[in-house]
Amino acid sequence: MNSKSKKQVMFICQAGLIAALYCVLTIVSAYFGLASYEIQVRLSEALTVLPLFTPAAIPGLTVGCIVSNLLTGASPLDVVFGSIATLLGAVIAYFIGTGARKTESVILKILVPFPNVLTNALIIPWVLKLVYHIEGPVWYFMLTVGAGELIAGVVLGLPLLFMLDKHKKHIFKI
Repeated sequence: MNSKSKKQVMFICQAGLIAALYCVLTIVSAYFGLASYEIQVRLSEALTVLPLFTPAAIPGLTVGCIVSNLLTGASPLDVVFGSIATLLGAVIAYFIGTGARKTESVILKILVPFPNVLTNALIIPWVLKLVYHIEGPVWYFMLTVGAGELIAGVVLGLPLLFMLDKHKKHIFKI
């Protein structure tokens, strides 16, 4: 197997593992009533720091979001728009991560989970209002979804990021 093929296999394996882990953590969150509606603290959102380390996190997080939303009984529109929010957040995080990798900037590393917080805080409230018809103002849902994303993505995600950063050369070989 040539070097290019090995890299492709590694990319697919990493994306698959990230998707599977995202699903498991979302299902655990759903078990505790934290995966859906206006108050969401999906443990899986801590994984949104992974684009710092590998581009495989982009499809991994997106597919993980699609599958976990399907498994937890989300509306088809929620599956689509929730996954778009995750995809956008992952892509932006990857580009921030590119700068962080080049400069080894701690500040840029700290910014990696924030695109997902922002995309979800802007998109998911509209899903809650227009798809699930949950009563309440959109701005309130932006606050609650954003707070949940901050807890999962930043409070849980940043310690994960710095722990993985110490071992990145052994874990994320591409």
